[in-house]
Parts: sequence; C-alpha cells; structure tokens
Amino acid sequence: MWPRLVANKILGKRLSNNNFVADFPDDAKTCGLLDISSLGQPSLRGNTILNQREDNLHDYNVFVSTWNVGGVAPQENLDIAGLLDTPNNICDIYVFGEALNKKIQYCLEKQEYNRKQLGIRAQKTSFIEDEKTLFQSSTIPEDFRCIICKQMVGILISVWIRSDLRPFVRHPSVSCVGCGIMGCLGNKGSVSVRFQLHETSFCFVCTHLASGGREGDEKLRNSDVADIFSRTSFHRRPSLDLPRNILDHDRVILLGDLNYRVSLPEATTRLLVDRKEWDALLDNDQLRMGLRDGQVFEGWHEGLIKFAPTYKYCLKSNVYSGGAEGQKGGKWRAPAWCDRIIWYGEGLEQRLYTRGESNLSDHRPVKAMFTAEVQVSSTIKGLQKFFLSERFDQITTKSEKTLSDRYLCKRSGFKF
Repeated sequence: MWPRLVANKILGKRLSNNNFVADFPDDAKTCGLLDISSLGQPSLRGNTILNQREDNLHDYNVFVSTWNVGGVAPQENLDIAGLLDTPNNICDIYVFGEALNKKIQYCLEKQEYNRKQLGIRAQKTSFIEDEKTLFQSSTIPEDFRCIICKQMVGILISVWIRSDLRPFVRHPSVSCVGCGIMGCLGNKGSVSVRFQLHETSFCFVCTHLASGGREGDEKLRNSDVADIFSRTSFHRRPSLDLPRNILDHDRVILLGDLNYRVSLPEATTRLLVDRKEWDALLDNDQLRMGLRDGQVFEGWHEGLIKFAPTYKYCLKSNVYSGGAEGQKGGKWRAPAWCDRIIWYGEGLEQRLYTRGESNLSDHRPVKAMFTAEVQVSSTIKGLQKFFLSERFDQITTKSEKTLSDRYLCKRSGFKF
C-alpha cells in the first residue's frame, strides 16, 4: 500500500507486511528500526540539527507532505526525490499524508468483507506485489522509526522520527472522524494523530474534505472542518493531564486535500493561471478568505503560496484538465489549490512551502518544512550539557587512563 511504499522509498528499507498494522507501533517488531546509510550527509546527532538555546526550548525540523494519489498505483521507477528535497536541511520528524481514493477504497472494503465472510485473520497486504526494487534510494541519512501510522478507508497518515529521539516520544494516540456519506463514512473526514515529544504535544490532522466547485460546496467543506474539530477526541488517562481536542495541543498542523476552490468564473480562473497571476487568484481563494475571516479557521495560518494550483491535471500530464460541459464523462474542474498545509497557534515557523511535480495523479503533492519549538525538561538539559562539557571529557579521559594503568599493572604482575 502507499504508506509502506513511500516509507520504503524514503527510508531505503523493505518492510514486512505487519509494519503498519498497529495504530502506533512502539516495539521493535512492529516499529521496524530503519537502517539507512549516511550517503555522505552530515550526522543529525549533537548540534547539527538540534539547535541548542539558552532556555529550555530546542528547535526541531519537521517535514510535512500531502498527496492525493487518486487511487493510482505507482510505477516501479517512481522518483519522489523532488518531493523530499529540503535544501540544506535534514529533518527530525517526517509526516506523510495520503488520500488513497476510490480504487484503493474499493479494494480495502472488498478485502475486509472477504476476511469477515471467510473468517480469516490475515495481515494487511500490499496492492503492489513486487516492491523489492520500487523504493531503494534515500535522501535521509539517518535511522528513523515509524511511531504512528493510521488509515481510515482512503485517508492515511504516518509519522517517522529519528531513532535517537524515539525514547522521548510518549502518549501516542489516534482519532478518526468520518464526514462522508450520511455524515459518517470514512471516504471523507480526518485521521488525527498526536504524541508528546519531551514536554511538548504535537497533533497532525490529515483531512479529505467535501469536493465540488458548485455553489454551496464551500459550506459543506466548512461544515466538515467544524465537525472534525468538535468530534475529534483523544484518549486521556485519568492520572495524566493530556490534551483531548485538536486545538488543545501545543503544535498543530493540518494537511490534506481540503478541496477549497477559487471563487471566480472558470474562464477567468484559467486566464489568470495562464498568466501566472497567483495573487489575483489567491484573493478569491476560499481557504484564504476563510483564514482572513476567521469563521472556521480562527487562529490558523498558511505560508505564502508561490506555486501553481495543484488540481486538476490530466493524468500523466502537466496540462490542466478541462472537458466540454455536457460531454459524457467530462467534468468541469477549474484549477485550484486543493492540497494545503496550515498550522495553528505559536511555536511553529514555516521554512518551506511548495509543491512537487510528479504527474502520477490529477493532484500535485505539496510539502512544507517547519521549525518547531520543543520544551525540554531541565533535568534532561542538564544531563545533555554535562555529557557535552569539557568536564565530562576530562572525567572520561582520566577514567580511561586509570583503567589503562590498572590493566598494564596487572599485565606486568603476571608470572609465567
């Protein structure tokens, strides 16, 4: 399936079928430590990526991507290096969100039906049988662990973190909200995941909102968002004061096919796209207007968009789709920025916001990179300072010398 294939490509290791069974794998068997060669890149450990500060805050780099693959199976030579490229930066956390859509939804539902009918307890299987050569290259020079992976019908999100940070991850949890047919099925809605890194809570919300560019469809999307915010609830133990709702977390990022359109006549939209007048289009972008008005997305932020609309393309093409009205099978789909990444509150600074150029589906992937402030306990910080200090080096050197002297003394005392 897509999550496993993407992970293989990015992290350079073939995973067994049970790697993504658990909602939040936390042991060696289900988590799978991914062994990746350095590829000549500098190490992530120490002070290269984790920026030390005078206070108890540390800066971590977070990579986030979203891609509606439209149920299209990837070819073996799929190159997603461009999607992962973050100039001069290797990230500490990688978050991948996919909308798998109709074809894979059908396969999943049929597969689950067959299991129930036959009484078979089977592991999840891949829709691509031969994956051994699909995802072999890697641009990430360290070991990563999958700490959370959750799928609801066609919506999937997985979170990967540097292996040396894994011991500081606590309280992973997931929450799914279906907003599809009859307001409850999972073909539309959200999969939200949360965890705590050191003393800071993170929440990532992967969404697929109501589609359509007709009058009234925007209200359906806004209704989906309000539903997601009100119905998402994470498990909380009585003895722990953990965030229960999305907006209760310290760092919140929402990603996915939000399906918001440009509120202009299609001819005008296409003309402005041809002229690459993004600002004029964005002035009429439904999500941008919603962020400004604050009715649904009060307190949310989005970075500057300097890339072309991500939808709707002809398959395996760089040409926007545009069928004749009334034509059998033809659909009017004016170009739009359907695929977005936005964040809530403070403590996040966006460093990158752009799109990829893979033409696998009718959507283009979108990626962002953030610097996230993370609160670290004073105890851990004190230990870290000690182990990086000259005093520790002196103690280590003295200890090594003492051990060496003892060893030599014992050697010299031997009688043959």
